[in-house]
Amino acid sequence: MKQIITRKLKKNALTIAITLAAAGSIFVVAAYNGSQMGPGPGEKGKGPAASTQAHQPERPEGKPASSSNTTLLSQVAVQLTAVESYQAQVTGYGETKPRFELTYTSEISGRITWLADSFESGRVVKKGELLARLDDTSFQQAVSQAKADVATARLALLEEQREGEQARSEWQRSGLSGEPSSPLVLREPQLASAEAALENAQKSLEKAERDLHYTEIKAPFDGVIVSRNVQLGSFINVGGEVAMLYSVDRIEIEIPLSEKQWANLPQAVMNAGNGTDAATANTDSAQQWHATIKATGSDTTQGQQWSAYVERTHQYVAKDTRQRSLVLVVEKPLEQGAPLYPGTFVEATIEGMTLDYLWELPSSARSQQGEIWTVDAQGLLQKSTAHTLFERQNKIYVTPTEEAELAQVVKRPLSNFKAGMKVVPTTEEL
Repeated sequence: MKQIITRKLKKNALTIAITLAAAGSIFVVAAYNGSQMGPGPGEKGKGPAASTQAHQPERPEGKPASSSNTTLLSQVAVQLTAVESYQAQVTGYGETKPRFELTYTSEISGRITWLADSFESGRVVKKGELLARLDDTSFQQAVSQAKADVATARLALLEEQREGEQARSEWQRSGLSGEPSSPLVLREPQLASAEAALENAQKSLEKAERDLHYTEIKAPFDGVIVSRNVQLGSFINVGGEVAMLYSVDRIEIEIPLSEKQWANLPQAVMNAGNGTDAATANTDSAQQWHATIKATGSDTTQGQQWSAYVERTHQYVAKDTRQRSLVLVVEKPLEQGAPLYPGTFVEATIEGMTLDYLWELPSSARSQQGEIWTVDAQGLLQKSTAHTLFERQNKIYVTPTEEAELAQVVKRPLSNFKAGMKVVPTTEEL
């Protein structure tokens, strides 16, 4: 029993010793940390902090200390812009179309007996080129019959003319004065009937010969065959579709323009088609009539350009778009360095008149809200609505928003800009 009690007393003593050692360690660490801290409020001038305080510069009396939270001014890129004169450019979009789009129909009925090798879709044919033939047997017979009818009618007319002369001679020999009581005496109605019969026979011959001519189907103009709707041996009725053809002498592009775009065009262009021959006027002011078109969308033609001219303008406003259009023309489109085909979507750029008192700015200078931001002499931001007259090659041409000789126009306005905000302008070249 004594041994057990002695063992417990030794164990409790060991626990107390460990606890006292740990407490001492905590006290030593706390004392060390306290020695590294600055002096308290009542210890000014003691310790390392006092040395730091002594090196701070003195500030003049009455001047507030600078705040560490002072806001830095934002830098904005600006362009020094002066008023200049620029030639306007009007840009529009349209689709190339042939001058003529013909659904070729048959004038007669018959069976196709021959087709030309060139009579295939996609082929280019010349005016008057023979494309197909119809069976002409019945038409040859009709011509022969018409010729016989003409000969018979001419003979009847000659006979009637002879009988009329004989009747007048007999009337004169009779000794009667005046004119006969009836025109039948001198055979005048019979003569008129014979003349009408001959004229009718001649018209019938003309029709028969025309129908015989229509048995040969020929190209009505220089064109490209879009589709062929007949086959060898097929029978076609009057008015039946033979083919679809597009003319290839020139391409036309209808370009709808807004009122603002029309205002940038020369007066001569706006009046084209109103009793004015555009081709004649073009000799006097070629620059005003010039236009450049380039293909859009297709990878095979994108970037290719062609020269065109304004041929006429529409003297009406379209009901669906409420816009008026002008028509551009490209002569001999398939003979260009890069052929221009019907159905190509193009962008047209038309040279306009020279406009004075404009700013030339990068497109980025116009904000999403359609505003132009400037920086005044005091470095304050100002904004105005951008009145854009035209655009060209990533540049916009706007009416100046202030009277300064050199305006500081912000090149890339931000959405957080506010009128009157103080900024630091940094000049960049255009």
